[in-house]
Amino acid sequence: MMSADGKDQTRLTSHLQRDKEPSWAPDGDRIAFSSYRDNNWEIYALNGIELNAIDPGTDKERLTTNPAHDFRPSWSPEGDVIAFTSSRDMNHEIYVMDTTGAGQQNLTDDPANDLYPSWSPDGSRIAFTSDRDGNYEIYKMDVTDSDGSSQKNLINSPSLDYYPSWSPDGSKIAFSSERDGNREIYLIDTNGDNLTRLTDNPSIDYDPSWSPDNKWIAFVSDRDGNWEIYKIQYDGTGLTNLTNNPAVDQSPDWSPFLKP
Repeated sequence: MMSADGKDQTRLTSHLQRDKEPSWAPDGDRIAFSSYRDNNWEIYALNGIELNAIDPGTDKERLTTNPAHDFRPSWSPEGDVIAFTSSRDMNHEIYVMDTTGAGQQNLTDDPANDLYPSWSPDGSRIAFTSDRDGNYEIYKMDVTDSDGSSQKNLINSPSLDYYPSWSPDGSKIAFSSERDGNREIYLIDTNGDNLTRLTDNPSIDYDPSWSPDNKWIAFVSDRDGNWEIYKIQYDGTGLTNLTNNPAVDQSPDWSPFLKP
């Protein structure tokens, strides 16, 4: 983790296998993440004592146990449910579970691939990526949907659209799109209107994440020759490189408490 200006970078996990896709709990006391430490992707959690430990070690709380891949966790705004992506039904689906890993339930149940859940700030809806219309698009659904009737395509474009991130004020969804020949960050209203391009660079920009004050969007870019974390204001100004390391830096997620 690091401060919002890219300083004070601290390593939280220490394992020979890959840990990725962190997701902060709304109270700031836990981080769910994806890990390959059991030779397939599972969801784990760091607890408060581990977030502040000098040597975090390698033993974390495991939330899923399945021979399929479980990844991309996303905390609900109330902090009582975690949405995630799973391949346990022979394709990718959106699941939910409680914060102990119990009560795992398939929300999408579609023969297409459904991935990358992002909660609305009121906890009633989830935005996600699906290829059920022939290419990857941004969808949304009601969390209480029992028959799939609320699952709606927001984009309806021949381009590829991925990685939705719902704004904290509930008005916008940021996402990545290849509609201009390479992957850029875009914004849309939650009903699919007012498409706006936020980044414009010949490199790849993807995986946006809103700051809790609704002003900044962190994202991943290779515009400096390797994968780094950047941030930009919602109006397209203030582009800032937050990481500068020859290693790969990806999957940004803001803590619920914005610090300078």
